[in-house]
Amino acid sequence: MFRSARLIALFSLWLLPALALPDSGSARSGCATLDASNPDARATLMQYVCYHSAPPGTPSHDASDPGQLPADMDWTPANGRDLVFSHTRSIYWVHLHIANFGSERAAWYLKLGYPLLDEVTLWQDGNDTTQRLVTGDQRPFSDRPVDYRHFLFPVTLDAGESRSLTLRVHSNGALNVPLSLETAEEVIAGSNHLTLTHGLFYGALLVFAVFNLLLFFSAGTTSYFYNAFYLAALGLFLFAMGGFANQYFWPDSPGFANMSIPLSLALCALAMLMFGRSFLEVERGTVSAKVLSGEAWLCIGLLVLSVVLPYNKSILLNTALALAVIASLFVIAAVRWRQGYQPATWYLLAWLIMLVGGLIYALAAFGYLTDFLAREAMMQVAVGGQVILLNYAMVQRWRLLNQKLLDVEHNARTELEFKVHERTAQLRNTMRELEKANRKLSSLSLNDALTGLHNRRYLDNILPELCGEARRSGQPLALALVDADHFKSINDTWGHGFGDTCLQFIAEVLTRHVKRPRDVAIRFGGEEFALLLPGTDAAGALKVCVALLEDLAETPIPAPDGSDVRITLSAGIATLESGEDQGHLFDRADQALYRAKHAGRNRVMMSGTDREQSTQPPRHSSTK
Repeated sequence: MFRSARLIALFSLWLLPALALPDSGSARSGCATLDASNPDARATLMQYVCYHSAPPGTPSHDASDPGQLPADMDWTPANGRDLVFSHTRSIYWVHLHIANFGSERAAWYLKLGYPLLDEVTLWQDGNDTTQRLVTGDQRPFSDRPVDYRHFLFPVTLDAGESRSLTLRVHSNGALNVPLSLETAEEVIAGSNHLTLTHGLFYGALLVFAVFNLLLFFSAGTTSYFYNAFYLAALGLFLFAMGGFANQYFWPDSPGFANMSIPLSLALCALAMLMFGRSFLEVERGTVSAKVLSGEAWLCIGLLVLSVVLPYNKSILLNTALALAVIASLFVIAAVRWRQGYQPATWYLLAWLIMLVGGLIYALAAFGYLTDFLAREAMMQVAVGGQVILLNYAMVQRWRLLNQKLLDVEHNARTELEFKVHERTAQLRNTMRELEKANRKLSSLSLNDALTGLHNRRYLDNILPELCGEARRSGQPLALALVDADHFKSINDTWGHGFGDTCLQFIAEVLTRHVKRPRDVAIRFGGEEFALLLPGTDAAGALKVCVALLEDLAETPIPAPDGSDVRITLSAGIATLESGEDQGHLFDRADQALYRAKHAGRNRVMMSGTDREQSTQPPRHSSTK
């Protein structure tokens, strides 16, 4: 009998945690105890939550600790509903009693999935101890127990242990208290999913913004700049509303973290106006232009006031302004569409999506709709759809402008062709004369007018090319400088007219001996000539020059007085050496010519050698 009583007692102690008897805190609030080890029970967490609204002036509003709450305070069961409240000055107390009915020690996270709460304090009472955590976006982000945009509070329970969780929540804006109790695995899985979703969303916004900015720099169209400005401002606003800006941009500036939301919202409204006015091509002086200008100045005013006004007032004003801007742009787009402006069709659809999504998001943010996270995702879908439609509308607008440009170009071309047809004969004659003049000018610019040979300009142009070709191909290149001996005496004796005749004769002789297609004869001075002989080595150049000197010396020229005049030439030859430029080649040929003159004229000298070749003209009377 005694043994049976012991078994019954032990069995009763083992079942004691499963009885879920409420402790004093649970009985005080009238809420059931949540079995934290049961996933199904955790999924219905709000069935176990109770709350109390403490308006200003009440003892519960002034209480800073659960122990200071009145004993007869009424607790309201949540009955499975999310705790969502519009703008209020009340303080909300939230109570939850949990127990670990499992056989092992386990840990969970109490997740408060709304980042924009000014003050959040959690008390954990159990085992004669109280743990207190104070956080909120009015405090540095490092005060949060877990580095996460939402509030995560670790809760660890031994097997059979129970604990009372009490939250004190206060905020200047709307108050959302979406609670969940999750394991570390569930938190990580949910965070990974949201990280991927948010990464794709904000990454797409950034890509579209940068793309439009590049289009602006490329095309200079202001609509692309305003679109990039709007996408950046909208992304910043949603980033701040989602708690990311507080986490990553200014974690140590809680005051600015709150201020950044109405500031970015006013900036976003201003960007909407600027982009809409540019895209819809609203003309100045119209009613639409005046409405948009007035709203733009209002945006600038509220942008400044957001720095000094309290958050709860500035966010209301800026939200109302943003919705009014969206609505006015929607109406103006409808008017432009009825006026026949084709790109307004897609713009109208884009702002219809934005108007619906923005209205739902605003109602959720201000506490008029539950499940803020779902509304946030819906807002991202709306923004994504709007961005796609807006950029498609930009493409349609570009196509329309391009078509207008093509039409203008076609009309201008048709008119121009008609005028050109009338003046075709005149223009043809003019072009024919101009072509003749150009050919003559080109010939004069590169040819010597007296002899018909190429001139010094042609030498300056062709010599570097031939030197470069010789260096690349490894073929020889010879340059011969030729000068008429004692030519001044011819001019002094018979005059310059006969001197010109002699120069023409020398040119004829040069032309006879420069036979290959690529060989060039040039007159680059008064009685100075040059021979360019590509593919010719020193021996070949010497042979050409010797034949030239002999031919000229043996051919008399009749003078004005009836006598015969024989002219002799002196020549200097240089061949292109490895690594040599055209200037040095010319200088060596000139030095060789100088040595030929100095050695007695009527001869050929090679550059860099003592080799000398001379021709002996026939013995008869001549002038030298």
